[in-house]
Amino acid sequence: MMKLRSHAGAFLSGITAAALVLLLMVVVGVLPVKTERTTVVERQVSSASSTTTAALTSASLTPTQIYQKCSAGVVEVLATYSAVQGQGYFGASSGQALGSGFVVSIDGYILTNAHVVVDNGRKAGSVTVVFKGRGSTSKRVAAKIVGVDETSDVALLKVDPAQAPTLDPLVLGDSSKVQVGETVVAIGNPLGYDFSLTAGIVSATDRNLQSPNGSVIPNGIQTDAAINEGNSGGPLIDASGEVIGINEQIASQSGGNQGLGFAVPIDTAVNAMDQLKKTGSVTYAWLGIQGQTLTGDIAKALGLKTTEGVLVAAVSSGSPAAKAGIKGGGSQRLLQGQPYIVGGDIITAIDGRQLTSMEQLAATINAHRPGDSVALSVVHGSSTRTVRVTLGVRPSTF
Repeated sequence: MMKLRSHAGAFLSGITAAALVLLLMVVVGVLPVKTERTTVVERQVSSASSTTTAALTSASLTPTQIYQKCSAGVVEVLATYSAVQGQGYFGASSGQALGSGFVVSIDGYILTNAHVVVDNGRKAGSVTVVFKGRGSTSKRVAAKIVGVDETSDVALLKVDPAQAPTLDPLVLGDSSKVQVGETVVAIGNPLGYDFSLTAGIVSATDRNLQSPNGSVIPNGIQTDAAINEGNSGGPLIDASGEVIGINEQIASQSGGNQGLGFAVPIDTAVNAMDQLKKTGSVTYAWLGIQGQTLTGDIAKALGLKTTEGVLVAAVSSGSPAAKAGIKGGGSQRLLQGQPYIVGGDIITAIDGRQLTSMEQLAATINAHRPGDSVALSVVHGSSTRTVRVTLGVRPSTF
């Protein structure tokens, strides 16, 4: 996303640095102890190819063929923000954000990133989408914001089909089948260069991404296809021409593309989209703890027998975790200046799957729905027990 402000000193590049901090609450109530630096950029929905790497199948399309097939379904998204009193040289500031999006239905629904149409919790006053025409021609159409989910960084827009050119929805794939090494392309509007194509491969899967509100977006797709400001919200497309993700962030030391782009998986985006269509909002499951990642080295330094899992630092009153009897710690230990809350339970597995980090626990809870039941393996001192927890609805304050 690109943002231009009337205040000369307030140009926002659309690539913001973010650090995960100790005890940052997310879906489960917290994030891990380690600090990660993530440069937030453009986001896009992605969908996987077949179980065989798409680039190696006979059905593979070239980047040129993918562009010819899909570019008509990609749009430029222009979000305009009204003036806010007390900001800017003249007592108010306004601006416009530039991002990308793509058509998902013939009745006018369009997916993009939440951070394209929401700025610091403030929705855009108006949104315009630009459709590519023949040659250098294009058509602008007003769009309304159906709903926004900052937890998954997904926003759903809608245009009137009667006002738009012939709508050409992109085919949504299955991001659970994405494989490292398969060919992908990104189509969007980097740095304002509209309807640009970049190509690369899937560099990694199962990345934990940070959303605009600090939550964890699990199963993120990493790609070396060039992504820059303005790509936010555009599609990441596999070699069969299906969307496997929404381009959403980059990791960068320079602020520009360094071959480390990330996309919100299309499966996550579709879940958000379906709820936004029905209710205008998205609900997430909630465990209600604050926790920290426990590694072997940390466990040894703290004198713990359990070598891997999640230290429960605190439990929210009235939360599903509290009702299940999970306990937080009562004292603090410093290791190389980093505080660890000890004396509470240690969660070592969820539904029989070994836990290695707080991010993993957060991502697993995030993948469930309110009302789902999960089994937690819990260690306290020398005793081990299995606790079944019915997940609740995550409060809006998380």
